[in-house]
Amino acid sequence: MKRIKNFFKDFKKFISRGNILDLAVALVVGTAFTKIVNSLVNDIIMPLICAIFGSATVDELYFVLNGAQIYYGRFLQAIIDFLLVALILFLILRVIMNASNAFRKTLSEKPTKAEKATLKERGVNLKDHKQVAEELKKLREENAPAIVVKPTQEELLVQILEELKKQNASIEPQSDKKEEKEENK
Repeated sequence: MKRIKNFFKDFKKFISRGNILDLAVALVVGTAFTKIVNSLVNDIIMPLICAIFGSATVDELYFVLNGAQIYYGRFLQAIIDFLLVALILFLILRVIMNASNAFRKTLSEKPTKAEKATLKERGVNLKDHKQVAEELKKLREENAPAIVVKPTQEELLVQILEELKKQNASIEPQSDKKEEKEENK
């Protein structure tokens, strides 16, 4: 009985996760989107293609091979459907990404409260967007952290090798003195 309760408890956690809900919403929207694309293909684009081929629909295009009807039109229809869905999704995602990037850019161009105070101190008219943008750029360049150039691996290895040589040189004379003392005994 306890296992069953734990099973349903875990299942409830799994179902109520944000990712699952997002997936469910995407499925519903995708289904509605598929209807729109199918309508575009079947009601607008396919009649144009059929006018070129001279057939009522592409689905009905076939040829006969040893008495068997091969419906290549259905395959063409599936390819056209796929390409149109991919094209429309690409266009929609591109519009969304461009809008998102433009929104982020406008957010990054707006001065923070501290920057506004500094710009006011410098006598910048905050209502003049062009002047604010220019002065904000200067202010951010002034406050940008200095770029620290780190040594390359080769440079680090050369430094390590030099340090080892120094240490080795300081060790060798001591070991030579020990050997001399042992020989003298």
